[in-house]
Amino acid sequence: MFVELIAAFVAGIAAAGVVMLVNRVLGGRLPRWFAPVAAGIAMIVTTVSNEYGWFSRTKETLPEGLVIAQTIESRAVYRPWTYIQPFVERFVAIDVETIRTHPERPNERLADTYFFGRWAPVNKLTVLADCTRNRRAALSDAISFEEGGVVSGADWIHVTADDPIVSTICGAE
Repeated sequence: MFVELIAAFVAGIAAAGVVMLVNRVLGGRLPRWFAPVAAGIAMIVTTVSNEYGWFSRTKETLPEGLVIAQTIESRAVYRPWTYIQPFVERFVAIDVETIRTHPERPNERLADTYFFGRWAPVNKLTVLADCTRNRRAALSDAISFEEGGVVSGADWIHVTADDPIVSTICGAE
């Protein structure tokens, strides 16, 4: 966040400098208000560019095996341009290489799930998905595994058949 703030300031100073240089070449024919307006516009453009570029930059740096299951787009009144084209503010990624099953319960799968957010630390959560009943549960201290892979103490959440987290975990082979 701090680096993006610095980038916006640098863009503003650069734009004002270019306008002042052009004004000097033109012999002072540009209005005095033009430099601060150009600086403000450059700062806004830099900020918007950083917002829209965050997801693609982050996605490119994901290690192999991490599959994006869900993206959450943002629209806000104080960002009117997001009503034209919303930007991805958060996303969920599943580490398909860590998916584990019990031999006696092949339709229940454990997977490491990562929650990414703009200006937020990455959170990791192990999720248990039941592929036949369309439900999932976050692993917590209350969950225990019994004989034969039976899970007890899980707080199951029933989801639709097209739930992106369950379908990614269950669709990974």
